[in-house]
Amino acid sequence: MTDTGRGTGPDFIEALARGLDVLRTFRPGTPSMTLSEIAGVTGLARPTVRRILITLETLGYVRGAGRGYALTPRVLDLGMAYVNSLSMWDVARPHMEKLVAQTNESTSMAQLDGSDIVYVARVAVPKIVTLAVNIGTRFPAAATSMGKVLLAALPPAAVDGVLAEASRSGIAARWQPDPAELEAALREVRAKGWALADQDLAPGIRSVATGVRDGDGNVIAAVNVTVHAAETSVETLLDDHLPKLLRTAADIGHDWALAAAVPSVTFVGGRR
Repeated sequence: MTDTGRGTGPDFIEALARGLDVLRTFRPGTPSMTLSEIAGVTGLARPTVRRILITLETLGYVRGAGRGYALTPRVLDLGMAYVNSLSMWDVARPHMEKLVAQTNESTSMAQLDGSDIVYVARVAVPKIVTLAVNIGTRFPAAATSMGKVLLAALPPAAVDGVLAEASRSGIAARWQPDPAELEAALREVRAKGWALADQDLAPGIRSVATGVRDGDGNVIAAVNVTVHAAETSVETLLDDHLPKLLRTAADIGHDWALAAAVPSVTFVGGRR
């Protein structure tokens, strides 16, 4: 996992990078790992991994689990700090809740991180689906409706570089397009302004997504409606839910632009 070519600058902190490497070894399906397993995945020496684990355990980010170690809920603070710093959830939540009330289907928001999408907000309805989704969940971008929207928003020349990064989702998607297939799919998304994923990720999962833009018109996130394929047809998803989704995305983008335009005021000594 470690990249020997990274951190050549004098201000790069290699110890911090190694600590993050250790945290990233814990993935879906591997909630607990031994010191030897972590050393093998990261390529770090066992004594180095041991010191990092002791530090992370002291800080409360990992705990002993049998012969190995496991993450603690405190790790969520790292991801939620990002979401909360942008106030994305606070602004988007009422619009997403309204969309769920209109469709009786779950809606989520995601951003691109390498070749994956990462969920940053979600309003769910209690339905049985193939894959569990929570804040921070990763899926391969190309096989999801939100991922297609986010990839299509990139300069076409940049897509290959983004997808060259290995997925960290731990999910093998059903749809594995070749470069020509994906290029054609993204051209269609750019033309339409929305994307459909019909069981591309996993059986039973069907979704439609569109981009959410900032005040400058840049797509900075995607929002979707997800349905169970056995319950909701593609026609219903596109004819009924998509127009509501497009309106929701526009409303969220409008409110984001307003929030960004509000000047911040710093109080010092009781004065502005």
